[in-house]
Amino acid sequence: MTPRAPTRAVLLVLALLLTAAGCGLAAPGSGDGPTKVTILGPWTDGQERQFEDVLDGLGIPYTYQGTAATREVLLAEVQAGNPPDIAILPGVGELVEYAAEHRLRSLRGLYDPAEYGRPWRPGARGVADDLWVPLKADLKSIVWYREDRPPPSSPAPLTSWCIGMGDDGASGWPGSDWIEDLILQTAGPVLYERWATGDLKWTDPPVVNAWKLWAGLLAQDPDAASRALLSDHRGPPGGHGLLFQGGCDLEHQGSFARSFYGDLKDRAAFTDSARLLPGGAPAKGREVSADFAALFGRSEQAHDLLRRLTSRRAQEEWGRKAGVFSPNSAVHTKDAAVDQQIAGRLTDHRLPLCLDASDVMPAAVRDAFYEAVLLTIAHPEAPVHDRLADVQKVQDTQSDHTPRLTGVCSRPQ
Repeated sequence: MTPRAPTRAVLLVLALLLTAAGCGLAAPGSGDGPTKVTILGPWTDGQERQFEDVLDGLGIPYTYQGTAATREVLLAEVQAGNPPDIAILPGVGELVEYAAEHRLRSLRGLYDPAEYGRPWRPGARGVADDLWVPLKADLKSIVWYREDRPPPSSPAPLTSWCIGMGDDGASGWPGSDWIEDLILQTAGPVLYERWATGDLKWTDPPVVNAWKLWAGLLAQDPDAASRALLSDHRGPPGGHGLLFQGGCDLEHQGSFARSFYGDLKDRAAFTDSARLLPGGAPAKGREVSADFAALFGRSEQAHDLLRRLTSRRAQEEWGRKAGVFSPNSAVHTKDAAVDQQIAGRLTDHRLPLCLDASDVMPAAVRDAFYEAVLLTIAHPEAPVHDRLADVQKVQDTQSDHTPRLTGVCSRPQ
């Protein structure tokens, strides 16, 4: 059976069970001691400890729940009537829906909007523009390689690539990054933004062309492609990521991939992805992603904690401790060469920066996207048009009243 991305219904039931069993966030004001600000976020394990180190320095009592299934857990907690005070999601697709339901609180006065340009402050028609703020940024249009094995100067064959589709939250998203980057580099940022926001059909030529390029790469070795379905994108537990496990030389992963490489991370280098992708098109833009915070709670403590978390001091401390990157233009990056190179691309607007497309799509469309990725890996020889038509059917079911995001891509400067 072909693996499928977990459905919202399955993960909702799981999250409800976990919450009922006492694994969810504590209700505000419950238990002894001072009221704690409840925070839901995407960071677990080592990244969770690093984030909590920053929270510990803010001087406000809190409870943090880290999970790879932030979207599903948040949905469960909202429907149970016990949302966290602060939710941090890898994208704004769901946040737009919560904003349309008037569940989010204004962030006005908690940060300086002038320190965030496009695409870090995407908007939505008919929705206030102060309901979310990005806390962490990543660069995605890059390819990692080992320093002692420089990459070729032209598109690489499938045997060169480290590919894993597995994830604790939604399998298939690493493949969506391939498709997104291919659409951006072959069709350009204008068509990319139209596709990401639902104005360009999944069956239109720019999308079909990019999908065919990726399917053609996978078809070079269907057995190797199938193994990607069984591989975790972070590599084996306790290892050094996919890149240092042998048998492959290149990894199309975001800047966060360095955290998978452990004590070998200083032996990893990166290059821009465009020339190595199928087709070898010149770079037309850079795909980026961000983790966005939104306020569900009304307490003054929650407002104050988010204000301190977005401050320059907290953002720079987080960068020093965890090597993460801030979308805040006033925050200075560490001096390490690789960090400077990544930060330079995140702030260089000579090429447009475009938010991860699946992160700005409605949840149902995003899930159909991931499923189509998994089906393509399992059957790369199958026609892509029919598969994309199925995703388009899901997109067509989206309500006309659901606000669509704007400002997904920056403009060249």
